[in-house]
Amino acid sequence: MSQETGAGGGPAGVAGRSVGPLDEVDRRILDELVRDGRISMRTLAERVHVSRTNAYARVERLLRDGVITGFRAQVAPEPAGLGTSAYIALTIEQNTWREVSAELARIRYIEHAALLGGEHDVLALVRAPDNATLRDVVLGRVQSIAGVLSTRTWLVFEEFDGSLSPWQ
Repeated sequence: MSQETGAGGGPAGVAGRSVGPLDEVDRRILDELVRDGRISMRTLAERVHVSRTNAYARVERLLRDGVITGFRAQVAPEPAGLGTSAYIALTIEQNTWREVSAELARIRYIEHAALLGGEHDVLALVRAPDNATLRDVVLGRVQSIAGVLSTRTWLVFEEFDGSLSPWQ
């Protein structure tokens, strides 16, 4: 892998670093890959109106630059046995965010966590099989992490994705 640099002088794709603007073809490629990460390169090239060679080169560059970070299956939580979802907002001691983040990353059923600026410091998405497991995650695991001062939990009743891709 090359050691290209972004605008900030560090490795391309590193958080906080810009690798340059995406053009219209890049955005169309991203839109197609977000819709179907298993799309063939031939079909991708046809849909964005470029040659297969160009499509390959662009996808490789987007991967190398850290714009595309991977490909994965999207799993529907309820059919997969995770019928209870909730967002948990944490307020933490300010100097403990690294340790708290590392601990949260090790807790089963936490699908995603983000450090925030605002009223709360961390927002975590929990997907659990049932309310009892959710309770154990919040009250047993999360609240026992050193540096966590308080939590607030919002139960998710229904979810949906936006209808417009930001890559269009």
